[in-house]
Amino acid sequence: MLILDEENMKNLCRYNLIITTRLGLENIVQAMINELFNNTIDTINKPFGYKGLLLAKINKKEELDDILIKIPYIEKAIYIDTCTEAKIENIVEKTLQIIEGRITEKTSFAVRTIRRGQHDFTSIDVNIKLGSAIQEKTRAMVNLDYPEKIILVNILQDTAFISIIDGKELYKKRSPDKPELYKIFRRFIVVQEPYLGDKEATYKMGVRLGRSLQNYEIGDYYIGLIEPVDAEELSWFINGLKEGINSRYTIQVKSYGRDVIKTKTHVYDMYSLIRIYNQNPIIILEPEGKYIASVEKELKELLTKKKRPVFLLGSRHGVPSGLYRYADIIIDITPGITLSTEYALPTALGAISMLFRDGEK
Repeated sequence: MLILDEENMKNLCRYNLIITTRLGLENIVQAMINELFNNTIDTINKPFGYKGLLLAKINKKEELDDILIKIPYIEKAIYIDTCTEAKIENIVEKTLQIIEGRITEKTSFAVRTIRRGQHDFTSIDVNIKLGSAIQEKTRAMVNLDYPEKIILVNILQDTAFISIIDGKELYKKRSPDKPELYKIFRRFIVVQEPYLGDKEATYKMGVRLGRSLQNYEIGDYYIGLIEPVDAEELSWFINGLKEGINSRYTIQVKSYGRDVIKTKTHVYDMYSLIRIYNQNPIIILEPEGKYIASVEKELKELLTKKKRPVFLLGSRHGVPSGLYRYADIIIDITPGITLSTEYALPTALGAISMLFRDGEK
């Protein structure tokens, strides 16, 4: 672990590049930079002991692209526009000096702060005060979802590195041209026959299905009974289902920058559910149906109706054929291939997501 001496700490502002890597790859990145650029680029590996982080001083901004192309171990490399002491008033003052001509009244922006070390303020404090100061000076509009420009403040102990970057650089996973599919899947009601049998197998199947449901944030999941079942076996399946939903939900809450819904689970008779939801679009997933690619338009229209769509699928047994008469459409997701219980639903949802490749509607 490299600890900076007092002299280096005073001169951190001479570095103009922050590089992030996966933990443990810092030494490889530093060695490759030294080798590829003949030791002409000064670097600090793991400043203050922070793994996955390097500081570098490049001679010209064009070298940044060269570094990224030649070193795949680098996750991100952010050019630093200015640097100052890690105090909010200093950060505001320095930022206002560099936004001239880069952020105007017609530019949407957002402030993002990454803070390492102990401070008497929070990242949100920086975002609010700096954002307000930029708005007051430029009258620019704040857009927290898809900003044209991002003012990125990287705080490293007592030093704040400030960068103005293109909004797309930090929003590759999300962009205005991508449909937010979770909003579509939240409307879905899924009815499926339970997988029952051996305790261990039944529980594990419940866990897998639960994780699949929560992955897509399905609104409601009904364990659809078509005959009397053993109560103990059903309890194993339900316990696994709940475990799968809860474990995935916990991860989503921690990692998503938005609200997450938890899939609601119910137990009911499949035949009665058809009568309850007879005004909703009913979609059955069975091999007797039409290949999904041949009915894209029809299916998409059903999924975007005001009433929530209801999907029926089997497990060890298929959906009772008597219910086919009530379906608006019957679909075969993978003709010629019989999908196992744990793959049937996620495969179907993945195929359905492609219907919205051009937007939600």
